[in-house]
Amino acid sequence: MFHPQFRHWMRHTAMVPKGFLRYYVLKLLSEKPMSGSEIMHEIEKRTNGCWKPSPGSIYPLIAWLQEEGYIKEAPEKEAGIKPYTLTDKGKAFLEEHIKKKEELSKRFRFFVPPFLELQWQDFHPEETRGIAEARIRLAKAIWDLREKLGEAYSENAVTEAKDALEQAAKKIEEITKKLKK
Repeated sequence: MFHPQFRHWMRHTAMVPKGFLRYYVLKLLSEKPMSGSEIMHEIEKRTNGCWKPSPGSIYPLIAWLQEEGYIKEAPEKEAGIKPYTLTDKGKAFLEEHIKKKEELSKRFRFFVPPFLELQWQDFHPEETRGIAEARIRLAKAIWDLREKLGEAYSENAVTEAKDALEQAAKKIEEITKKLKK
C-alpha cells in the first residue's frame, strides 16, 4: 500500500512520541496476557506493518513495567513463553494514560500525526481497519496532489481538491452526529 521509500522511512524514523509505546503495551495487556514477542507481533499487525517495535524497546519496557508493579507474569502458555498481565496498579496507570490521550486529542484534534493511526485499534481493531486504510489512502492522495501541484500548478485542481475534502469532512461529521444521538 505504501511506496517502498515511505515504508522504509516510517520503519526507521522516531514517529512515536515518548511514552506512547508504554501506553500501547499497557493497552494490549489490558485485553489479554501476552509475551513480549506477542506484543511486538500484535502492534505490527494492528498497524498494518507500519510499526514493529524492536526487542530492544519492548523488553526493557516490560522489565521497567514489572519493576514498577504495573505488570506481572501470568501463568505460562507454553514452556519458556512468559506472558504478562496488568496489575491493579497497572490498570490505574493505563486509565491515567487514557485520560491524557483524550485531553491531547481534544487540544490537538486538527493535527493527526501517523502514530495516532494506532488509536483506531483501541476498539474493534478488525472492524475499523478499513477506516485506517482509507485515511492512509487519503493522506497519500493529498501528498501526491501536493507534489503534482508543485510541478504544474492548477487553480482548478486546487478548487476541486478543496471541494472534495470539504464534502468528505461534512459527510464524516454527519456520521459522527448520528452516533452521538
